[in-house]
Amino acid sequence: MEQTDSPSEMEHRQADDWPRLLDLLSGRRIAVLAGAGCSTESGIPDYRGTGAPRRRAPVQYQEFVRSASVRARYWSRSTIGWPRIRAARPNAGHHALARMERAGHVAGLITQNVDGLHHAAGSRRVVELHGSLSTVRCMDCDAIATRDAFQERLLELNAAWPPLAHPAAIEAAPDGDAELAALALDTFVVPGCVACGGIMKPHVVFFGENVCADVVAEAWRVFDEGDVLLVTGSSLAVYSGRRFIYRACRDGIPIAIINRGPTRADDVATAKLDGALGTILPALADALD
Repeated sequence: MEQTDSPSEMEHRQADDWPRLLDLLSGRRIAVLAGAGCSTESGIPDYRGTGAPRRRAPVQYQEFVRSASVRARYWSRSTIGWPRIRAARPNAGHHALARMERAGHVAGLITQNVDGLHHAAGSRRVVELHGSLSTVRCMDCDAIATRDAFQERLLELNAAWPPLAHPAAIEAAPDGDAELAALALDTFVVPGCVACGGIMKPHVVFFGENVCADVVAEAWRVFDEGDVLLVTGSSLAVYSGRRFIYRACRDGIPIAIINRGPTRADDVATAKLDGALGTILPALADALD
């Protein structure tokens, strides 16, 4: 049988990790890589962490492009889920990262999140690696619409759609999604682009889709300005975030991690702290000041 740490052993290890984290970050410019764990304390579920309600496969890019029924599935769920994303507010972890940037400790922030909460908290140099749910783009003519404007069209075309009668009772899912029965998709209508009638897609990177080269280049510029890489709230399960770990290891850049649960870089991290970002990051901001 595998042996696990006792609570006292875990507390002792955490007590050792805190001074190690402070020593690593003090006096250094920090490049931050932020994941979904930053937003779970704002009520936004994630896919893999301890806040994930269940494992559910996200929509794949090629499926969205090829299948009208997949697009109906995505937009029907998003119609229910978007108000929750829009109403979400930054938590103490978001505000602490913004405070560390204002104080000159953070060079910039690369986020895997699409909820806009880092901007809302006051972070200024933010690279949204996977885009933002706040805009929608036509896949045919590249016309851009706000998500709020597209939401109005969705609601207008689906005013009699049964799930809209009790949206608050529907379970939230990651990335502004929601849990709906398959039968609820049969009558859902997805509007096309107002300019050309083309397929409208949220301006985010789906699973199986490549991150825009310009965005990746800007993320590397942020990375290069850091003396240390701080991972906050990411299990590093996907390559788009893990690539920064590989480069840090190659270039001898130390890695610090604050996350609930294990990550795919625990074995190469100089310091790792397991816990709530809304508690640890404010304490870190205070200590660095």
